[in-house]
Amino acid sequence: MKTNPRAALCVVLAGLAMTGCATPKPLPTDVERAEQSERAGGSARSGEARLAGGGGLFKSIPVGERPAAPDFAGSTVDGGSVRLSDYRGQVVVVNAWASTCGPCRVESPDLDRAQRKLKARDVRVLGVSTDASRPNALAFQRDLDLSYPSLHDPGGKQFLKLPNGLVNPGILPFTLFVDRAGRIAGAVQSTVSEEDVRSVVTPMLEE
Repeated sequence: MKTNPRAALCVVLAGLAMTGCATPKPLPTDVERAEQSERAGGSARSGEARLAGGGGLFKSIPVGERPAAPDFAGSTVDGGSVRLSDYRGQVVVVNAWASTCGPCRVESPDLDRAQRKLKARDVRVLGVSTDASRPNALAFQRDLDLSYPSLHDPGGKQFLKLPNGLVNPGILPFTLFVDRAGRIAGAVQSTVSEEDVRSVVTPMLEE
């Protein structure tokens, strides 16, 4: 029986849209291991909690153990400039995405709504596009009418500065939560919803 290559490709793409966008043979993350443990009848490890919106696991970091966030900086997809440290004193939601990532396209409007609704409470969203092509990244931003800026970081090189084990930069999307002092308060290696963002940043605003 012959296999239709086009049909096979559609099956693969549909699978990626449901599970995330990954590089070949990605390394499993701590979050993924915890999710596997839950499915096997176990529970999430200490410091990890299921997000309110039913998404992935939020890997939280106690205040006294939070590492300083790398100062992601450079040009934005629309030709401006941005630096994470410019947001000091605010809670920042740093979201890694690519224009070819289906789940990224699904979650970006939620991130934009979170930014619009929580901006008055000093919450900001900073996107980081790993696209090699700036025009593709710019088209993604314009198509979804995103109000938050996105750093253009081809290949996600700036994420190599992150602490080991926090996220797997080879799997998109993922989101980092940075507190007012510029420290990483936690991370999620999956899509997030507006409700997820609100549930994570609300206690951070009270710190």
